[in-house]
Amino acid sequence: MPALPLDEAGKYVAAAYIVFVVLLLVYIAIMAWRLGRISSEIEEIAELSERRSDAEAEPAAVDAPAEAEEVRS
Repeated sequence: MPALPLDEAGKYVAAAYIVFVVLLLVYIAIMAWRLGRISSEIEEIAELSERRSDAEAEPAAVDAPAEAEEVRS
């Protein structure tokens, strides 16, 4: 004999599925929000890295003509 008659248990099973689906949707929403935040942070880091590499490359290009003039003298 089941703990609840099958005609009454259906309501509880449906409620359990609804709770499960709601929790699953909340979990997916949280993961999507975190993924978006991480993605924007990665883009920001890549941009800073490009700026830094460009800034390091510019002084070398500026110093090159000055070194060439010193060699000529």
